[in-house]
Amino acid sequence: MGTLITYGSYIRKKDNLGSSAAIVVIADTTIAILAGVAIFPIVFHFGLKPTEGVGLVFKTLPNIFPQMTGGTIFAVLFFVLLSVAAITSSISLLEVIVAFFVERLKMKRINATIFATVSVSYLGTLCAMSLGGFSDFRLFNMNFFDLLDSTSAKILLPLGGCFIALFVGWFYGKGKTWRELSNRGKLRVGYLNIFMFLIKYVAPLAIALVFLNGLGLIKF
Repeated sequence: MGTLITYGSYIRKKDNLGSSAAIVVIADTTIAILAGVAIFPIVFHFGLKPTEGVGLVFKTLPNIFPQMTGGTIFAVLFFVLLSVAAITSSISLLEVIVAFFVERLKMKRINATIFATVSVSYLGTLCAMSLGGFSDFRLFNMNFFDLLDSTSAKILLPLGGCFIALFVGWFYGKGKTWRELSNRGKLRVGYLNIFMFLIKYVAPLAIALVFLNGLGLIKF
């Protein structure tokens, strides 16, 4: 989606890219593990399918909240916070589209923001309706939400990540990468050789395996 590239363009030159990346990876992985620890025991307890996907949180937690003391209060708080998280994430992701319109198509920022918001809201409405009244409308044997979700998660994201890794490792090169990571020699980058090895060989192979598994061409 170009999200991280757009975010990266706003990082100040004095910021430490290595430590910032490490913090993001650790925080994101930790939250993902905690979410799995919280949700999957409930999934297996109530006999739900762990392959349900994005909607799993709306099927597991409503089953557990009524069994908790003050469950209604916790349910309201949880889904309100979930809505806030979704809205704030949507705003930040919208910046990717707006930045493209402004920098590439030379649109005014206000016009780009309005156009992007309306377009994304329209697609979001179609996604929501495909889980309800329009669930019978299918393309490639998938409803509209699953089609966009599958296209982005199984195709665009892995391909984008793989191409970025290949570009940095094989075309951008070690010298330019060192200058960016070290802020032109101001910071020590002792991990550079390991990073270049991972980005050239390990990351593309790992992402390719995820990509092929997502398409069903191989199975782990």
